[in-house]
Amino acid sequence: MVNIPLAHDLLWGMTPAQLPADAPQWAVESLAAGQPVVVRRALSAEGFVAVGVRGVLREQRLAAFMALDSIACQVSPEALCHIDSERDLPAMRALQQLRPMLDDCGWVWGVSGSAGFELASGFEAMHEASDLDLILRTPQLLMRNQARKLMALFDQSLCRVDMQLQTPFGAVALREWAGTSARVLLKNEHQACLVSDPWNPQEQAA
Repeated sequence: MVNIPLAHDLLWGMTPAQLPADAPQWAVESLAAGQPVVVRRALSAEGFVAVGVRGVLREQRLAAFMALDSIACQVSPEALCHIDSERDLPAMRALQQLRPMLDDCGWVWGVSGSAGFELASGFEAMHEASDLDLILRTPQLLMRNQARKLMALFDQSLCRVDMQLQTPFGAVALREWAGTSARVLLKNEHQACLVSDPWNPQEQAA
């Protein structure tokens, strides 16, 4: 039994037959090769989940919907924290460098983006200039000074590190929350909106 898919989870089991009729050939080939799809933030019909299909090129991304009963395997970003790659790339060296600090930070964290995709699937998705994309599960408020301390560590890393804070009401970029703007962009299934407190449900209702 799979859990309810969350944004950034990787799912296996979607077939080319579930793609729209006008889907590009690269998307058909990706699924035919057995690649997973990644859960994205968007509303979907009952029994389906919004996903993205990855191609070889950066611009090859297709929004689609996968039937929940097609899910054969599900991997979350936090399941990838301690998996290593045999490829010696800056993103992987940065992950090894940051892992002890992230393990000790007191929050649940995970690997997403191209690094997570490759670690989970074995399909090459990273290159020398790839960012390291991370998530941090933050059910309670992460103070802005804590965010700035994290960013200071990331800024010393071997590649650009982008972290998303996963609040109960959506996701916000750590880089924004660590900044000086009074309001930051919060993204969820319904909308993207500017808020001053991503952990306050009243703001999203406003």
